[in-house]
Amino acid sequence: MKKLLASSCLLLSAMPMSSFAAECGKVTIADMNWNSASLIANVDRIILAEGYDCDAELVPGDTMPTGTSMIEKGEPDIAPEFWSNSLKAALDRGVEEGRLRFAGAVLSDGGEEGFWVPKYLVDKDPSIATIEGVIANRELFKHPEDPSLSAFYGCPAGWNCQISSGNLFNAMGLGDNGFELIDPGSGAGLSGSIAKAYERGEGWFGYYWAPTAVLGKYEMVKVDFGSGIDEEHFKSCTTNADCLEPKVTMYPPSAVDTVITESFAKNSPEAVNYLSNRSFTNAQLNSLLAWMEDNQADGEIAAMHFLENHEDIWGAWVTPEVAKKIKASL
Repeated sequence: MKKLLASSCLLLSAMPMSSFAAECGKVTIADMNWNSASLIANVDRIILAEGYDCDAELVPGDTMPTGTSMIEKGEPDIAPEFWSNSLKAALDRGVEEGRLRFAGAVLSDGGEEGFWVPKYLVDKDPSIATIEGVIANRELFKHPEDPSLSAFYGCPAGWNCQISSGNLFNAMGLGDNGFELIDPGSGAGLSGSIAKAYERGEGWFGYYWAPTAVLGKYEMVKVDFGSGIDEEHFKSCTTNADCLEPKVTMYPPSAVDTVITESFAKNSPEAVNYLSNRSFTNAQLNSLLAWMEDNQADGEIAAMHFLENHEDIWGAWVTPEVAKKIKASL
């Protein structure tokens, strides 16, 4: 018996500790084709591989094809940044049928939309943080082609936000107060108009969203409409091109979730626990996206920058033991 016990102890001591942990196995992660999603996908790949011994692999992704593939084929295992409202009915059905699970909110304060003004204007006159203050100081927001008008920069034609920003422009009577809605032509045109105003210290008023590099580089203040959020009206009318009587409402936060397959959830509970804890604020992502743009970094380089410089953020998502493994790998 002593020999048997000694042999057993020797065998146990020779076995790697990882063999006692739940096997993570192969994990596929959707690398969506926009910067914040690619950054988060690469962070997940590194943390799952180095902290949880997963065989983690990135696969190309986009909202519609990734969501459909996860529901119908059970792959990829993880969609780190999924703007759920864009495929809500199908995702909810996938959850009901036991194919998908919402692991958690990757953006703790949700995707953010609104009308914005430069912070330096609000520092001089705090009333400009309200729509009444913007209208009262319309001369600050000069139209680039007609000095008798003030400018409101809307969403580029063809984007979904063109409808909501146009309806809110009308609901607030901005046209009757000397503003003209300007189509910037493209996303680059819209961000370029903010950069130009900032470099010159001029007024700017228009639509923008977060998380984005622009709001990480330029301090902007979201204008308060004084209306609160009417989510039902926003969904049924504000975002509808046929909305005849739009009302004033602030933009509700957009749900931005991490979606996983149910099979992955059952096989890798420790990894799922990490994904449930992993969450960014818009301010954090705005800053990281600005760094990406300034350094022309891809998602992998930006993920390494984040892990090397922001343990104060990601360290709270994992146990001290996992954090130690990740730090050692870096």
